[in-house]
Amino acid sequence: MKSDHFPISDWSEEDRPREKLMLKGKEALSNAELIAILIGSGSRNESAVDLSRRILASAGTLNSLAKLSISQLMNFKGIGEAKAIAIIAALELGRRRRAEKAVELVKITSSKMVFELMQPIIGELPHEEFWVLFLNNSNKVISKSLLSKGGMTGTIVDTRLVFNLAFETRATSLILCHNHPSGSLIPSEADKQITRKLKSAGESLDVKILDHLIITETNYYSFVDEGIF
Repeated sequence: MKSDHFPISDWSEEDRPREKLMLKGKEALSNAELIAILIGSGSRNESAVDLSRRILASAGTLNSLAKLSISQLMNFKGIGEAKAIAIIAALELGRRRRAEKAVELVKITSSKMVFELMQPIIGELPHEEFWVLFLNNSNKVISKSLLSKGGMTGTIVDTRLVFNLAFETRATSLILCHNHPSGSLIPSEADKQITRKLKSAGESLDVKILDHLIITETNYYSFVDEGIF
């Protein structure tokens, strides 16, 4: 048994996070143990694992931890600038990996697939962004583009830019996506207006708008699924 006050170097080999990863594989480690590997060491009175447990207990979830700034992480005793940067960099790599994995989806067949593609990109942002997915006639994603970035309450979308990009990518259909930093899944009147405007323009230009999704950290709202498209 390891003591809560012994440094990792004094633990039995299988109890040390690095050695545990080597012996049992990455899946065997807890979140705290993985973070302990990142920060390398704790302090005289607290092991790296215990420090990591304390940070996780305060943050609540990995998603919440990923939102902390360098200065906020440095508020934890035992976390200096280098350790804070290591934690932020690792969590950002995890977010990007999720985004890359989502891109591997070959064909969009449901609103849930769109959510899985876009949530890692815009689901946790503190400001609103409006994105468009450009699809070919097989509903495969050709590209995705950020059309506008705003504040907490909305963005402005240039209709001409949307369809110029559609023609450049030879897209035959589009899916609109934007996030609500507030966490609300209720579409605003502005959300409905831009949807109607783009749908009408698309009909004239023979580019179909397939759906519009509002995305939050944990859920989404599909105009099509809700029958208001």
